[in-house]
Amino acid sequence: MAEDKKSKATKAKKTISKKASENGQEKQQGPGFGIEKLYLKDVSVEVPNSPEIFTSREAPQISVELNNNAKPLPEGFFEVALQITVTSKISDKTAFLIDVTQAGIFAVKNVPQESLEPILAITCPNILFPYAREAISDLITKSGFTTVLLNPINFETLYMQQKQQQALTKNA
Repeated sequence: MAEDKKSKATKAKKTISKKASENGQEKQQGPGFGIEKLYLKDVSVEVPNSPEIFTSREAPQISVELNNNAKPLPEGFFEVALQITVTSKISDKTAFLIDVTQAGIFAVKNVPQESLEPILAITCPNILFPYAREAISDLITKSGFTTVLLNPINFETLYMQQKQQQALTKNA
């Protein structure tokens, strides 16, 4: 009976040391990426020339501005915010101005520093964009205007253009 207790104690020690070594392996895992939370951070809707603007029959001119911002958070998390501003003008009057900031908290762990920037500038905005596009479309419709559906955006091309521009500015 004493031998049974001794062998059980030895097995328990082996199990504990095995779990400890597994925990050590978890710290040495490969790169990881995950979506923790997606949320609408800020929304602004302006229809400064209503109700007169609704009587105009001219075709509106639509412009789109895009900004992407990444902010590090503790423990390998990052907040990435995609801000999209859509402005519609008829003649010289603003029909509407919609500003949406769609954000997300992303876990980016064990990723080499040189790979971190493309993840935050390409992958995360690609995830956020459909949510921002939907919010903008809904807000435009609820503001009384014809739906505007933003075309897909190639964030990889935008990132590469930004890098080329930075290189040209650096060399100049």
